[in-house]
Amino acid sequence: MKKLYIIIVTVLLAWQAQAQQDPQYTQYMYNMNVVNPAYAGSVEDAISIGALYRSQWVGLDGAPKTGTLSLHSPVGRRVGLGLSFINDEIGPVSENNVYADFSYTLPLGGEHKLAFGVKAGATFHDIGLTSLQAINTGDPLLDENVNEVTPNIGAGLYLYQPNRYYVSLSMPNMLNSVHLDTNGRKIGSEVQHFFAAAGYVFGLSDNFKLKPHAFLKAAVDAPVSFDVNANLFMYDLVEVGVGYRLEDSFSGMINFLITPNLRVGYAYDNIQSDLDVVTSSSHEIFINFDINLSKKVSRSPRYF
Repeated sequence: MKKLYIIIVTVLLAWQAQAQQDPQYTQYMYNMNVVNPAYAGSVEDAISIGALYRSQWVGLDGAPKTGTLSLHSPVGRRVGLGLSFINDEIGPVSENNVYADFSYTLPLGGEHKLAFGVKAGATFHDIGLTSLQAINTGDPLLDENVNEVTPNIGAGLYLYQPNRYYVSLSMPNMLNSVHLDTNGRKIGSEVQHFFAAAGYVFGLSDNFKLKPHAFLKAAVDAPVSFDVNANLFMYDLVEVGVGYRLEDSFSGMINFLITPNLRVGYAYDNIQSDLDVVTSSSHEIFINFDINLSKKVSRSPRYF
């Protein structure tokens, strides 16, 4: 009964917000292709593959769980192509997003570059309302499941100097869609999300580099989410970091550059919001792998 109650409350709270929130990421700096198509192809001479899994609000039945998978590569000197997949679940609601990404990069002088990106794909939405076995309230909203496919498009800008800095601006979902419309009430709708992120690498010494990052997520009729992080990369091998999400959580992160082409990482979020009475943490893991396209024997460590 407790599990059923929490699922119903969680789902109804999400609907009452009138705008379904895009997934949250703590290690966004290593999952950038999912939120910004302009990032596609930014890793030179390599096919980049990334996977991330996030379990949010551990211990709360029906809490969000998110998995992402992305692949991208440069094609020629200025074009990048990519694919991204996002699975997001909360209670009986399951959403799968599949996108194809395209980017075009302009050199700005020196090593500075500006990439423009677009993405197009579809959202597969599945809401299993009948599985809740709720008490019959006469509300037709709970009488049937919802299964539908809706198209979507997105766009972004990515200004960067490889292994020095980046500024990312994007809107990955530009089309509004309504999954439930009962008696004129648009419940379970999606609205545009705006993402902004930035990071810089300060070379403290040959073996220590400081990497501050910031991330902002905003949507219509929803609270703004703002993250700040500071990561320390040591001996081109291990990176540790701390972060804070405004009015939500403190984070600790660690990742290892096992080889110049392989990085794995973990993040722990300590919940500080009102939800701390029912859950204390969220967890996130990721793995990034690059397949070299050039004949270079070695490559510099990748910082973003």
